Amino acid sequence: MVLYLFNLINSVKDFLIFHVKSFDNFIFNKINQFVLRWKWFDVLAIFLAEFLQYFLLFGLFLFLVKDFKKYLRMVVESALAAFLARFVMVSFIRWFLPRIRPFAINNVNFLFEHSGSSFPSGHAAFFFAIAAVVYFYNKKIGILFYLSSILIVLARVFSGVHWPSDVLSGMLIGVLSGLAIFKISKLIFKNRSRP
Repeated sequence: MVLYLFNLINSVKDFLIFHVKSFDNFIFNKINQFVLRWKWFDVLAIFLAEFLQYFLLFGLFLFLVKDFKKYLRMVVESALAAFLARFVMVSFIRWFLPRIRPFAINNVNFLFEHSGSSFPSGHAAFFFAIAAVVYFYNKKIGILFYLSSILIVLARVFSGVHWPSDVLSGMLIGVLSGLAIFKISKLIFKNRSRP
């Protein structure tokens, strides 16, 4: 019975891995085929993949400048969610499931190199965690953070440093981390306000 279950689990695992890899290759090649065709597009992709993140962090800082007392909790929750997503969850998963980046194993076009495992995307987890928390406090700005995060991760797939499943899993980790920190914080502050 145990052997049967073990074989069944391995069969399902193999089936899923095959289809995820097929999905990754198909989507990655559709996106990556445009690298090195237009110089301006490559420069834009590098900016989005490597530098837009600093504008998002600066935007988070601007909340504190606008109204420190009102937005301090949101910024602290964003930082905690981003830390949980990137430096706890992603690091843990990468330790157990290391994955080689697309530019290292395929004959693909790439705009820059990045070291380490690609699965899941640390950038996606980090910035989607921030976007999730910001969204809970300010829907309009949260949507802007989500859109910016989407541009960052699409540019990282385009540039050849991530597979589509890397960024999708990173997005999920980020949103769930943001939701968890927001809910935990809400419970803590709700319990503190009670007599």
